[in-house]
Amino acid sequence: MKRTKIICTIGPRTESAEAIRALVTAGMDVARLNGSHNTLEWHAATIKRLREVAPDVPILLDIPGRKIRTSGLAHEPDFRIGDVIVLTTDTSHDGRQKVPVNYANLHEDLAVGNVVLADDGSLRFVVEAIEGVDIRCRAETAGRLKSRKGINVPFVKLRTAMVTDRDRQMMEFARCNGLDFVGISFVESAAHVEAIRELAGGAWPRIVSKIENQGGLDHMEEIIAVSDAVMIDRGDLSVETNLENLSLFQKRIIAAAERAATPVIVATEMLHTMIANPVPTKAEVSDISNAVLDGCAATMLSGETAVGDFPVEAVRTMRGVADAAAGFVLSKRVDGKSVEAVPHVVAEAIALMCRSLPITKIVAMTRSGYAARTLAARRPAQPILAVSDDAYGARSFNLLAGVEGIHLNIPFSRTSTDHIVFCLEALWRMDRLVDDDMVLVTGVGYPRSGNRMNLVQTHVVGHLADTLGWRNLQSVSNART
Repeated sequence: MKRTKIICTIGPRTESAEAIRALVTAGMDVARLNGSHNTLEWHAATIKRLREVAPDVPILLDIPGRKIRTSGLAHEPDFRIGDVIVLTTDTSHDGRQKVPVNYANLHEDLAVGNVVLADDGSLRFVVEAIEGVDIRCRAETAGRLKSRKGINVPFVKLRTAMVTDRDRQMMEFARCNGLDFVGISFVESAAHVEAIRELAGGAWPRIVSKIENQGGLDHMEEIIAVSDAVMIDRGDLSVETNLENLSLFQKRIIAAAERAATPVIVATEMLHTMIANPVPTKAEVSDISNAVLDGCAATMLSGETAVGDFPVEAVRTMRGVADAAAGFVLSKRVDGKSVEAVPHVVAEAIALMCRSLPITKIVAMTRSGYAARTLAARRPAQPILAVSDDAYGARSFNLLAGVEGIHLNIPFSRTSTDHIVFCLEALWRMDRLVDDDMVLVTGVGYPRSGNRMNLVQTHVVGHLADTLGWRNLQSVSNART
C-alpha cells in the first residue's frame, strides 16, 4: 500500500495512452488536468483516454477560478532589466505590442508603484503608469513572459468575483464528464467553497481548495472544515505572502488539516529541475521527504509530467523518495503488538490528552520511576506528581524535569488497583490536589514483566471526593485497614 500518493499533471508530453500507462507503472495515483491550459475538447478527449487506460485512477481538474493569467499569446515577449512591458485588459492583443490578461478590472485595481509578479514570482515588474486599460510596467528581472502564466499582485486587494462565469462553465464540464475532484484557486472563505459545491449539484466532484494567499491563510480553519481536500500551491503562496515563511505555512496548513482529518496535497516545483534533467537536486529530494514527514497525503508534479523531458523518471523519483520517507515515519512508530510498546503508546496518548483537555495535574503511580521518566521526556505543561510507596524512589524522582516525587505509605497492590484511589485521596488530604483539579492518572494494573503504564484515568477531584466520601476524615485510614 502506497502511503503517500502522487498526482501527475497530464499535458502534451503525457497525453497518449502509452504515456499514461507508463505513469501508472511508475507510481501515479491521481491524474490532474490544468483547466487553464488547452481546450475543453482536449480535456474531454484526455479524460476519455484516462478512463480507458487507467479506469481506477481518479481525475482532478484544476479550474482557473480567480487566478489572473496572461492570455494565449501568438508572440511571447522577451525582455531585459529596465525594459517596458505593457499589460492590458484589452484581450484583442496577441503579445507583440501588449500582453493581455484575463482579469478585466486589473487596470482599475492597480496603482503606480505596485509590484506585479509573473510565472510563480520568477518575473518581477513595477507599475510605472496606467493609461486607460493599459498597465505600463518596468521590468526588474530579465526573461520571457509566456502564454497563460499566472500574474500576482501581492498585498493589492482585487475585486475579482468569488465565482466566475468560467467557473460555472468548468463545473458543468466536470459534472458532465464524471470527474472525481475539482481544484479551486485562491480560496479565502468557506462561502467560496460552498458556492462551488452548489454548482456541483451533488456529492461529486469533490472539492479541493487551494490555499495560496494571505486570505486563505487567515481563514484556513474554516476552509479546511468545508473542503474535501486542500492543496498548498506554494508558487502563488510564496509570492502572495513571503518566501521566508513558506515552509512554516506548509507545516501550519498540514497541522490544521490533520486536526480536521482533511487530506493535504503539496504542490509546485517539487522536482522542477527534472523538467530538463534526468536527476533531481538534493534540495528537491529533501523537499519531498519533508512534505511526507509534515504529514501530507499527496505530492504533485506539474510541468515535470505535463511538458517535461523526463516525466516517467520524475514519477519514479518521487515514488522512491516518498516511500522512503513514509517508511521512516512508520519505523519511528512503536509496534503496537509488542507488550513493551504499551507504555510508549500510552505516553503519547497522555501527551495528546494533556494538550486537548483542561488537565491541571498528572499523577503517575510508579515504583521504579519509569512512568515519571517517560512522561517527563514529553515535556507536558502540567506538573507531574510521581507517587511511590518506596521512599528512595520518590526522592530520586525529583531529578526529573517538571516532576515532584511524593512518598506515600500506601502499599501498591499487584492484584488490584485499589491503591490508586487511596493515593489520590491522600494527595487530596495533603492539599496536593484540590477539588477544582482535573487530574490525569496513570500507572500499572496487575503488573508483570514488561507490563508498564497500562492504565489511564481522568477525574475531577471534587467529584471523586463527593462520590467516594472523602469528606469523612476517617476514609483513608479505614480503607488502609
